[in-house]
Amino acid sequence: MTRQIFLDTETTGLSPEAGDRIIEIGCVEMVNRRLTGQNKHFYLNPERSSHEDAVKVHGLTDEFLADKPLFSAVADELLEYLAGAEIIIHNASFDIGFLDAELRRLGRPKFIEHVGSVTDSLLMAREMFPGKSNSLDALCKRLEVDNSNRTLHGALLDAGLLAEVYIQMTRGQESLVIEDDEGGSGDLVIERVDLSQFQLPVLLATEAEVGSHESVLAELDKSSSGKTLWRNLVS
Repeated sequence: MTRQIFLDTETTGLSPEAGDRIIEIGCVEMVNRRLTGQNKHFYLNPERSSHEDAVKVHGLTDEFLADKPLFSAVADELLEYLAGAEIIIHNASFDIGFLDAELRRLGRPKFIEHVGSVTDSLLMAREMFPGKSNSLDALCKRLEVDNSNRTLHGALLDAGLLAEVYIQMTRGQESLVIEDDEGGSGDLVIERVDLSQFQLPVLLATEAEVGSHESVLAELDKSSSGKTLWRNLVS
């Protein structure tokens, strides 16, 4: 069984070293590439005020958070839920920095020691889409994940969007979810084929085909007033 949890936090600011704290944690569970609905969500009292710019991002005011539990009150429940799972976080160093700071206040080991592993989906995206914006919003747009409800950042909403983005980014690596005849879902396992066992023939264009191709290129040259570039690229 492959158990993955998509995790996101909202915070009072950008620096745990300067005393900023976690105010919201959202977790979305996926088992064998299926979202289970067994999620976790906490609002937390950070025992300090949020920076004005942070409130503009997440919309969680000091008044709203005043009666929420402290991190210490939910730590056991959270860590028990996360235990042994692969944790997937977008820009993981940010969230883990805050989680480590909270655990340090409680005299607990670092976050990585409580979970199976941590995967940074931002690093994955940068490898897949080098040179492009790889924010969660940008990935939603690129991978056609609906984020129209994301007017403000929210930890549980963002964790859910990240799960959908991750499924799109890794589609075909393990399995595809398909609908069966009864409306349920099943796994179609994609077996890897060793292509090295095949000798693929190389078919060269005939003289007539080369002539036809040149004619098409000439027409394109003419219609673009000689602005085509590919001929210049041929060494």
